[in-house]
Amino acid sequence: MADDEKTEGMASNARKYWSAEGYTPGGVIREVDYAKNSTGLNPALAGIKIVDCDTHITEAPDLFTSRTAAKFKDKVPHRRRVNGVDKWFVGDRDFGSFGGNVIRNDNNKLLGRLAFPTLEEGHAGAIETKARLQAMDDMGVYAQICYHNSGVTQAGSLMSLGDPELALAIIQMYNDAAAERQQESGQRLFTLAHLPIWDKAAMEAEARRALDIGLKGFVLPDTPERVGVPSFLDEYWTPFLEMCNDTGASLNFHLNAAIDPNTLTWEGFAFEQTLSVVATMFSIGNAATLGNWMVSGRLDRHPKLKIGLIESGMGWVPFAIEAMEHQFNEMLPAKSKILQRRPWDYFRDHFWVTFWFETVGPQKLLDVLGADKVLFETDFPHPTSLYPGVQDHVMKTLGGYDHEVRKKVLETNAVKLYNLPF
Repeated sequence: MADDEKTEGMASNARKYWSAEGYTPGGVIREVDYAKNSTGLNPALAGIKIVDCDTHITEAPDLFTSRTAAKFKDKVPHRRRVNGVDKWFVGDRDFGSFGGNVIRNDNNKLLGRLAFPTLEEGHAGAIETKARLQAMDDMGVYAQICYHNSGVTQAGSLMSLGDPELALAIIQMYNDAAAERQQESGQRLFTLAHLPIWDKAAMEAEARRALDIGLKGFVLPDTPERVGVPSFLDEYWTPFLEMCNDTGASLNFHLNAAIDPNTLTWEGFAFEQTLSVVATMFSIGNAATLGNWMVSGRLDRHPKLKIGLIESGMGWVPFAIEAMEHQFNEMLPAKSKILQRRPWDYFRDHFWVTFWFETVGPQKLLDVLGADKVLFETDFPHPTSLYPGVQDHVMKTLGGYDHEVRKKVLETNAVKLYNLPF
């Protein structure tokens, strides 16, 4: 592929981050009895600080313009409204939507679409800390692990700018805003750091800086080679991985970058049909991330590395590990002396997974996976979010367990993975 074609491909990543069709008129509004579903923590969970391990913060439209140095004033990401839809632009280049928010500003929920066309139509808690904390209190959630909600800080897109200094500045402004939000929230909103993975020295420096300002882990692509960065097998990554190993900072793979599930759906589907299949395959695609790390040898080199497979679900995990156990026997005899542990050992030593909509997984598989390896999430305020009825679902799935197990899944596992201050 020619360099200019590759650059344009990377630039399109942000535009494709959320399909434009997801913002067109349509969908169905689900009327929500907000008062009934917003009574706070269930009394049966008293003494537990629920940590919601996958949520999304929409980047404020002035996040970059309010922080930038004068020399970048006309270059940083900013909001433009195009045909009634809010979008990120960098210069005159379309960098895609602001991400998903299907909770309307009156607390009702939009079905069949990705978000409302404008930020103002959506729930203020997608952006504003005070409104977010109120929503959390209503849901009975104490803390949230937060991820980006747009593609504006995606590595491939930033690399396509052809301006490494600007790209790094955008990453640093994003991380600074994350640290400010964490402080403003009273250590309840923990947004994970992004990194300039295209520059080894800059990546290591920004990783160290992110930890110094209090951020709790990193969001990474599973296959960085897709944007021209060496794979995790390369020594390029060794100092960074050693840093994470030594500090206890977590690596997080949100959904999955090892596959493109859009290629797995039938031609001719309507938007809603495609999205339903794609959303499911994104979750199951985390099996590739799990397998990649297990066979890599990296986990033996970095025995304290902590990896979160986020927005992944948990029901597929036993099958994936059993399959890996079989393949270790059948396909890896030459590697048997290189890989020091078995797949179940690697999972229990290094990985955590999340559940939200599932009932079979949390009800039936905690003993199989280990109650200390499972996290809870809501995916607020995305289309698949566990909204409303968070407490009802928690009690439906975990109500049959004793207090110690509930506390592990809802609180202490997350505290361990993210080094939380409570």
